Order: sequence, then C-alpha cells, then structure tokens
Amino acid sequence: MSKKIIVLLGVVALTACTTQPRQERHAAVQTSERCAPIDEASVAALFERWNTSLQTGQPEEVLENYAERSILLPTLSGVNRISRAEKEDYFEHFLAARPQGKVTERQITLGCNMAVDSGSYTFHMGNSGEDVKARYTYTYQWDGKQWLIVSHHSSLVPRDK
Repeated sequence: MSKKIIVLLGVVALTACTTQPRQERHAAVQTSERCAPIDEASVAALFERWNTSLQTGQPEEVLENYAERSILLPTLSGVNRISRAEKEDYFEHFLAARPQGKVTERQITLGCNMAVDSGSYTFHMGNSGEDVKARYTYTYQWDGKQWLIVSHHSSLVPRDK
C-alpha cells in the first residue's frame, strides 16, 4: 500500500513539474504573438518620416528612425554601417548634398511586428541639382513603442547595357 502512495505522489509531483513550464511557455507564446497593427499606407508614411528627417540636415534626427540594433547598407558608400557612429558618419556626408527622396516604385509586405518596403526611389540632390536613382529595401520592426528601421539597403541603379 505505501509503495502505491509513493508512486502516486511521484506521478503527481512529476505532472506538476511538467505542467507549469508548459503553461509558462504557452503564456510567453501568446505574449510574443501580439502584433502591432500596420497597413501599407502606414508603412509608406514611415518612409516619409525618414525623408522628412533628411530635410532637417541633422544626422541625429535621421538616426531616430533606426533601431539600436540595425544595419545601413547605404547608397553612396560601400561601407556597411552597423554602429550608431558609423551611421552618423554616413549621414553627415550624405546630408551635406541636401537630398530629398521620392519613391517611384514600391512593394510592401506586412508581417507580425515587421514590415518590408522595397522598390525604387530618386534622390534630388539640392546642392548639385543631380537626380540619383536607387533601389531600396527598408525593413521595419515594432519595438513595443514605435516602428523603427532594422535594415536599410540602398544601391544605385545599374546602367543598362
């Protein structure tokens, strides 16, 4: 009789041990699956927010659009920019040309707490009057408070042969 009680208590204890973590895991999954609402017009507005920050001429203002952990693969530099200082260095030089971007073609993909905006844009360089055509991809992520750029790739459009 006492062996049965010991076995029963062991089963109950093991069940309690395995049930608790499963419930905690389930709660964690539910929490992480909450998706911030966003639509295509809102993603397009994120580009306009970034473009407007260019007009300030202040690299710090532009950097407010980027997550702390993000990468910039810039249009006019072959150097990948990961740190805040590296991004700031790029924008100090880029902003000196007084660029203003205009999207000419776009495709937006929406996901849970992520959005991707890819296409083509043209930068009008206010200092020289030159128009620079480039391809781009912005990947945005919801950080719990706002949508920020986690990956920004921009490259000059190759000349057709």
